[in-house]
Amino acid sequence: MLDERGVVNGGQLRWPDEFVRHKAADILGDLALTGGRVRAHIVATKPSHSGNVALARALARAAKRSGVPAMDIGRIMDVLPHRYPFLLVDRILEVEGEKRIVGIKNVTINEPFFQGHFPGHPIMPGVLIIEAMAQVGGMLMMSMAGEEEVKRKVMYFMSLDNVKFRRPVVPGDQIRFELEMLKFSGKTCRMKGQGFVDGKVVAEAEMVARVIDR
Repeated sequence: MLDERGVVNGGQLRWPDEFVRHKAADILGDLALTGGRVRAHIVATKPSHSGNVALARALARAAKRSGVPAMDIGRIMDVLPHRYPFLLVDRILEVEGEKRIVGIKNVTINEPFFQGHFPGHPIMPGVLIIEAMAQVGGMLMMSMAGEEEVKRKVMYFMSLDNVKFRRPVVPGDQIRFELEMLKFSGKTCRMKGQGFVDGKVVAEAEMVARVIDR
């Protein structure tokens, strides 16, 4: 340990770069949490356990694969009724049955809401981040229905709980939404979602939705 004068209690360093070795060992140990081999060149500046663990979790999420093909914007428009300027999902990356879905929203300066939110300081409105998350959740719920039923149904969100905004979303960001089905009963479901930018949580919420006739 160090204080403002140096190593405490008259202790001696075993190596001149002992603190660097300690940090390197921390990174190796924390990345072992991925449960696999990480083949990468890692450059860290003032790393911490919390930052290392966040990286490990992001790597683990990125490494997951699903047998279900990704859904492009054409397929999304077949399922969701939303259209410009309110279609806020660009691609579905993963679908795990009725349990989990991952989708992305590419945020560009061309989004119409940036004209007024805010001029000279563009930030994506939090309500639209949650709307995008909800649309990804809608893809999970509607994917359980048949082709003909999708054309006749629409999903309404009934409640939001535990909504938190962690970081601002700005032009150039790509939001990765991960949603998990907590409960599904009849035509009603409860989901928990998180949005990530560069592996860091920007928003999270729990939502209840119901499928009804158009």
